[in-house]
Amino acid sequence: MSRSIVIAGSIAQRAGNGGHASVFLQWLLGFKQLGWRVLLIDRLEPEMCFDAAGQPAEFFDSENVRYFLRVLEQAGLQHEFALLYDGGRECLGRSRQELIAELKSADLLLNVMGFLTDATLLATARRRVFLDIDPGFSQMWHALELHDAFAGHDQFVTIGENLGQPNCTVPCCGLDWITTPQPIVLRQWPVVQPISDFAFTSVISWRGPFGPIDYLGQTYGLRVHEFRKFVELPRLTASTFRLAIDIDHSEVNDIRLLQDNGWQLESPGQVAADPATYRQYIQQSGAELMVAKNLYVKSRGGWFSDRSLTYLASGKPVLAQDTGFRQRYPCGQGLIAFSNLSEAVAGVAEIEQNYARHCQAARQIAERYFDSDKVLTNLVTKLGLD
Repeated sequence: MSRSIVIAGSIAQRAGNGGHASVFLQWLLGFKQLGWRVLLIDRLEPEMCFDAAGQPAEFFDSENVRYFLRVLEQAGLQHEFALLYDGGRECLGRSRQELIAELKSADLLLNVMGFLTDATLLATARRRVFLDIDPGFSQMWHALELHDAFAGHDQFVTIGENLGQPNCTVPCCGLDWITTPQPIVLRQWPVVQPISDFAFTSVISWRGPFGPIDYLGQTYGLRVHEFRKFVELPRLTASTFRLAIDIDHSEVNDIRLLQDNGWQLESPGQVAADPATYRQYIQQSGAELMVAKNLYVKSRGGWFSDRSLTYLASGKPVLAQDTGFRQRYPCGQGLIAFSNLSEAVAGVAEIEQNYARHCQAARQIAERYFDSDKVLTNLVTKLGLD
């Protein structure tokens, strides 16, 4: 008998964000590739539903639902979902009764960032695993008694692979954390040669949905607080840098700062609106420049970007700000880590001067460390399900 997993995520809530959807697809398609039966649970509330113009809309008329169904159909998952609405009083895809039956029989509920909050559904699952893909936020909120996303779960998994290590300041909150890399389904991300217009690119949020956190006398900030440290990079190199950046129009000073320093700004809603266009944007790039959130850098939790995995798998070198991952993954070929502006400048030169070698090494890193078959098989073992 095949095993089954229910994964709770938030594709519908972030309509038009192809990179965000791609994160959940790697877990779903990765388990499916291993022969597991998969089911996605997502949820919407009335205040989350908007039409294509950004105006409030009814559930079935919303861009959220249209986007959600389109993404799952493109991924071949159009029959493997339950979309809860209005506190779970309505359900698209599986009925609530069918969903309860699936949860009762599933080997595992993987609740990403605690997105599923329905107490009845949580209690129905035989094994409830919290999956942390934003290491530091939930843990610090819990330690500060601001929010508890961990209640009701049996096991706890994080992609912050340094949690519990002496140099990591992310609190463990008295929980036994199982660490794992993020998976990448390699057949979904084949090696692609870049177009002739070589550029370092990335798809980023300038601030994101969460604010800075004050914890034990330290302030843990956002990507904006790190990116400003590297804003001169284009002027210090002869390279092209393009950012598909989610930044509010009111951030006029930062937008001007980026443009004055040579950053070419693009709208992620145009170049990465769904997983297909997101993949095309990455695979037409030359390499990635990854600047992390200040919380990830300062806490030394070892966070490594799911986006960087897509570049590596596509045979694109990654120049990434170190968050503590240097101690876990080989750096220097395919993946180059930097901690300051001078190291970033040197990394740009190294990638450009030895580009073919770095492209080959990038794919090799993805195959060795992040292949979904390996990552998820190891995680299943760590969870005691092998």
